[in-house]
Amino acid sequence: MSGQWLFGLHTVKAALANPRRHCMRLVATRDALAELAPPPGAPQAEIMGREEIDRLLPPGAVHQGIALRAEPLPDRDLTSLLRDSGPDAIFVVLDRANDPHNVGAVLRSAAAFGAVAVILPRDHAPSVTGTLAKAASGALELVPLVMVTNLARALDEMKEANVWCVGLAGEADKPLEAIDLKGRVAILVGAEGAGLRRLTREACDFLARLPTGGPVADLNMSNAAAIALYEATRQRRAAKVG
Repeated sequence: MSGQWLFGLHTVKAALANPRRHCMRLVATRDALAELAPPPGAPQAEIMGREEIDRLLPPGAVHQGIALRAEPLPDRDLTSLLRDSGPDAIFVVLDRANDPHNVGAVLRSAAAFGAVAVILPRDHAPSVTGTLAKAASGALELVPLVMVTNLARALDEMKEANVWCVGLAGEADKPLEAIDLKGRVAILVGAEGAGLRRLTREACDFLARLPTGGPVADLNMSNAAAIALYEATRQRRAAKVG
């Protein structure tokens, strides 16, 4: 059977609710199935024990008694997302995102703060597996994960679409709150410690640092993205109130 296994209650529930997902097989314990309440059109659930589900999934998968076999989501096109997004669109760009848990957590924050998409270079990104989907806790179904062949060209395309590119860098002169994050903006986040690659930094319109001051200087990618998304949302809400 083709497709991939998704697992975890929130992940499976979101996938079943997504009309863009082709879902093929649903397995669950009786207790998990009672919590799920599958929507109309969902595959007929196969009742299994936890150990049986364990054998279907990668070692160590935290499945909460439920798993879904589904086709990967269709690829999303950056050009159409730029064309269809509004004047206040927020994009998140990840540079050197190697950890599926980090990417999943960024997707979750992107969904919480209303970002249009999470963008990352295909050659420097983890595969979109059940582990990534589980870390996203359903957000993979809500926020497009856009893989681009060339990040520099993608950033040029975003700039041509009137998107300001703001990169997070610990050595930046300005703190993030000093940068205007209203309007169409892309927040660029690099790997913990290494940060953004040189060419990526040079492609940014602005560089900004997070207001960290404790004994741990670097935040991981998902934490940094969440803070930046919060600041962008805070500025927008403050402008509406003002």
